[in-house]
Amino acid sequence: MRKLIMISGMIITFISGVAFADTIKVSVNGLVCAFCATGIEKTFKKQSAVDQVNVDLDNRLVTINTKPNQKLDDATITKLINDAGYQITGISRVK
Repeated sequence: MRKLIMISGMIITFISGVAFADTIKVSVNGLVCAFCATGIEKTFKKQSAVDQVNVDLDNRLVTINTKPNQKLDDATITKLINDAGYQITGISRVK
């Protein structure tokens, strides 16, 4: 019984110490060229919470990976993309 309690404690400690990052998928109208993609990538890479960003022109999809335990809210994403001259058609998140 004592061994079971000790193992349970170690598992809880491990789980609570795991860092979580988000993958955010943003559907965007107006992305048509490499210049568009480069501009969006530069804009998001300036954000401290962003680890990686990828623009898929064929699917008009921007994929943003945040750093562990960092957040990027929908309002910020919307503002950055709208300010760059594009329109968001959807935002989804994957943990």
